[in-house]
Amino acid sequence: MSIETESAESSESRVEELSAELGAAIAETPEYERFEEAKEAVENDEEAQEAIGEFEEFREEFMLARQTGEATQDDLRELQRRQEQLHNIPIMTEFLQAQNELELRLQEINEDISAPLKVDFGQKAGGCCED
Repeated sequence: MSIETESAESSESRVEELSAELGAAIAETPEYERFEEAKEAVENDEEAQEAIGEFEEFREEFMLARQTGEATQDDLRELQRRQEQLHNIPIMTEFLQAQNELELRLQEINEDISAPLKVDFGQKAGGCCED
């Protein structure tokens, strides 16, 4: 085995090690912990689960109607109204705020990772089919 191969394997191993450490560190941030707590609270709240189910059912019906050209502006307004109602449930509001804070923190981390690479790491790693 050549020194170059050993060096490349060592670098790859180090990147994987640092990635695991980063994931573990993110899981310990207040933003992630708050998100997990809010997510669990929503999952265990019967009112929220019922409202989510009703919203998802209506959204699926709307998407089908849209695909077949049968969706109306009134249908869209109703979908938006139902989404607003769902988001106004206090436990959902808390979840959405926690989710937003986590996304902002992850965006900051992405910027820190991307800076030395001169590429938007999160966008390139997380998405395909970008226009």
